[in-house]
Amino acid sequence: MTLQITQEQVESRYNRYHASINEALAGCFSQESPVTLYGPARYILEGKGKRIRPFLTLLAAEAVGSTADSALSVALGIEVLHNFTLMHDDIMDHADLRHGRPTVHKQWDVNSAILSGDMMIAYAYELAMKAPCGRHLELVHIFNDANITVCEGQALDMELETRKQVSIADYLDMISKKTGRLISAALEAGGVAGNGTPEQIAALVTFGEKIGRAFQIQDDYLDIMADDGKSGKVPGGDVINGKKTLLLLRSIELATGSDRQLLQAIIDNNGTSPDQVPVVREIFERCGVLEETRQRINSDTEAALSALESLPGEGREYLKGFACILMKRDF
Repeated sequence: MTLQITQEQVESRYNRYHASINEALAGCFSQESPVTLYGPARYILEGKGKRIRPFLTLLAAEAVGSTADSALSVALGIEVLHNFTLMHDDIMDHADLRHGRPTVHKQWDVNSAILSGDMMIAYAYELAMKAPCGRHLELVHIFNDANITVCEGQALDMELETRKQVSIADYLDMISKKTGRLISAALEAGGVAGNGTPEQIAALVTFGEKIGRAFQIQDDYLDIMADDGKSGKVPGGDVINGKKTLLLLRSIELATGSDRQLLQAIIDNNGTSPDQVPVVREIFERCGVLEETRQRINSDTEAALSALESLPGEGREYLKGFACILMKRDF
């Protein structure tokens, strides 16, 4: 029998688990010396993170019939690994702020941020090894694969920034590695911590891959469709900055004449002026890319939800509900 849950129930569980994750993270990196090693790690974990990945880890354990407690140490390891990637990304992006606070390399310095991030990788593994399930070799493999794949994604992102010709396949490969793999790894690790079967864990990975891609493409879609003062972004910021999103790349394939020349110029010139954003949005609409993108997001989301059907635990329904919240869909 399918458990019927409401959005309020999903949000209540998220808030409860978010609080418990934050409380447990506050106990990490308690060592004081060297202050330039452990201070930055504590600092970045004190930021206003949504804790989406560790929340998915806990729900994944519940979805295969176990408890959230069985996966808590693994969830913490996933979040520490995620924050390591943020710390190093901020250095590479020359970012000054994260969640309204100075980034680690600004609060300390670049060398401290690099070294602290390196330490966090090892610490993440130590947390994973505390899982009571005993399947530590599988967890190490998941963490290794996620770490390597995220680095591949970051490298591809840097390469794509300098290339004038980029295919949709290139873009989808990059986002699946840079952002998607850590999401699917969070679910995979939760399934292992909960002693799930290979089939159950494969279902969780499929869910993670599909919902991760849908979420990233939706983020790109909302960027061009944003109104002033909403979404926390400059409307059309991706267009202004010349970011090679699915919408821009697909429109270049479909557009003709002056429309195509304008879109290609955005890539060639590494961006455009804010007053061109409405023009670009109209081109996206004429090409049919906005509707096509909505359909792609919906298709990926449906595939993600369908992948969960075989799972036995109530966490399955909470995963579905949380996915609907992320994708701004009705239950």
